[in-house]
Amino acid sequence: MNSARFILSVLFIACMVWLWYPYFNQTNTEQAVVEDVIAKPDYTAVALKQTAFDEQGKISHKVTAAKMELYQQLGFTYFEKPIFTLYNQQQTWQINAVEATLYENNQLILEGNVTAKNLTDNAMIKHINADNIQVDIELQTMISEQPVVLSGPDLKITGRGLQADLKADVIELINHTRTIYYDQ
Repeated sequence: MNSARFILSVLFIACMVWLWYPYFNQTNTEQAVVEDVIAKPDYTAVALKQTAFDEQGKISHKVTAAKMELYQQLGFTYFEKPIFTLYNQQQTWQINAVEATLYENNQLILEGNVTAKNLTDNAMIKHINADNIQVDIELQTMISEQPVVLSGPDLKITGRGLQADLKADVIELINHTRTIYYDQ
């Protein structure tokens, strides 16, 4: 009888260890996930709409985004599905992407399916497409080292690398690959 009780006790303890093992293992993984978080945002906004003005009281730029997270101590703001509209006296550009990061020095890095659309009528270049574009909001310049496609009503230009001064209305491809002109 003692051997039967011993065998039942061992089976009972083995079953309890087998049933409780996931519980003990689960708490360890939760602690590991919490430790992986580097920083939490100081402020989060959903369905953001913001308008910024210059010193003369004119609209400098507008921002809309599905989500915005401000990291004050790290010095940047992260946007999901942003649309930035840049205004100047000559042209208005609307730039959208999958995500973007805005740093305190007004340097904006847009990543993932970036499209810059010229909202000015009769512009030669209407769209700029790239995977990554860096924008200086104050100087209104755009830079990219990725493949770029410029398109307008009558042309399509492809290349690698871009430098654009939106105030001076100058767009320069670093490595021009191909230009196609369309007949009207």
